[in-house]
Amino acid sequence: MRVVLGLSYRGQAYHGWQSQPDGNTVQDRLEQALTRFADRPVRSVCAGRTDTGVHALNQVIHIDTDIERQPASWVRGTNRYLPPDIAVQWCAVMPESFHARYSAQGRRYVYVLLESAVRPAVETGSVGWSFRPLDGRAMEAAAAHLLGEHDFSALRSAECQAASAVKTIRSICITRRGAYWRFEFDANAFLHHMVRNIMGCLVTVGSGARGDRWLAEVLDSRDRSRAARTFDAAGLYFVGPYYDPVHAIPRDPTAIDWLP
Repeated sequence: MRVVLGLSYRGQAYHGWQSQPDGNTVQDRLEQALTRFADRPVRSVCAGRTDTGVHALNQVIHIDTDIERQPASWVRGTNRYLPPDIAVQWCAVMPESFHARYSAQGRRYVYVLLESAVRPAVETGSVGWSFRPLDGRAMEAAAAHLLGEHDFSALRSAECQAASAVKTIRSICITRRGAYWRFEFDANAFLHHMVRNIMGCLVTVGSGARGDRWLAEVLDSRDRSRAARTFDAAGLYFVGPYYDPVHAIPRDPTAIDWLP
């Protein structure tokens, strides 16, 4: 039986999603909790791996098990053994043809950025920060160069293991509420550090250090050294994947309304 779970977590205390020898990852904590609830070893497959310090609102994972429980029992039973900053939000039983990663039609991220002369305190670990004023129109013009299918080699990390750097960004939406900027990214898939590298470039343009055409030149160069630094992980949220509606997988987690 294939059981699918929706997971939210605050990534600040963990070394990313993927299991590591030190055991301090979200996957490690989740599988430990599932194993205790199921009383047998459980392994999980996720929709998209997140890095150290990156948060998730609707990470989708699947497990294969012969244990039959009601969906609500999987939620409550697993959460009993999880730390406070990780929680299962929902559960569904799916056919084995469904795959958390390969069935996804796209993925979404949100980056929350505080524009302030003074560094964040209460929001530490939850938002990125720019002490320089940012120009929204300039950032929108720069972001427009990234839309569509491109080779994003200039915006991937050196450790990226993806077979191809060609991805399709479907939309980038930039809004502001008070001192907070919100950047929403929708793509068929993302490369390692891709959103954080894009953020570094957009903030460079928004601060006036570069013009919007510079980002197009960076993209065309396919040279990582031409781009800006990788931006802080603190403000990055994996909103989650989305699938064919036939699967009835929740797409818009309630927690997204909490973000500025």
